[in-house]
Amino acid sequence: MLPGGVLKVGSFLNQQIDTVFLKEMAKEAGRLFAGRPVTKVLTVEASGIAFATAVALELGVPMVFAKKHPSANVSGEQYYAPVYSFTHKTTYIISVSREYLKREDKVLITDDFLANGNALKGLISIVDQAGAEVVGCCAEIEKGFQGGGDELRGRGYKVESLAIVEKMEDGKIEFRR
Repeated sequence: MLPGGVLKVGSFLNQQIDTVFLKEMAKEAGRLFAGRPVTKVLTVEASGIAFATAVALELGVPMVFAKKHPSANVSGEQYYAPVYSFTHKTTYIISVSREYLKREDKVLITDDFLANGNALKGLISIVDQAGAEVVGCCAEIEKGFQGGGDELRGRGYKVESLAIVEKMEDGKIEFRR
């Protein structure tokens, strides 16, 4: 744990990735969403890309990621949504090219962390703009005490997290059972 409620997972999930563990997480995400008609996996750059790619491979579908910054290699019309980053304490305008999300898509949204739910809400907005359907959301780690996952579940979304941290205090982490 770092000051400010930041959970440090760089040694196995973000900066350095334990690929065997990643593969197992993707299998579990595939199991949790088995039977859902997923045609695309959607995430936001950058930390969510590895997990989203592994899940897309497991499901046999394409992976799309929203960009946080304008890019010279992206042209044409795009979908946009603002996303506040808890970790970076800034708001990004994320975007996805309209050519990658279509009305007929059934989208599984993934991310590395689910805290307040801002990234997932932004991605849901992008899917809605495309006229596509969100079939579920999956996070590697959810900070249950921040309420984002429960809010999205309350709005009717199927939200699954591979681990839910219930409490982080005094150097101890307590998981939801």
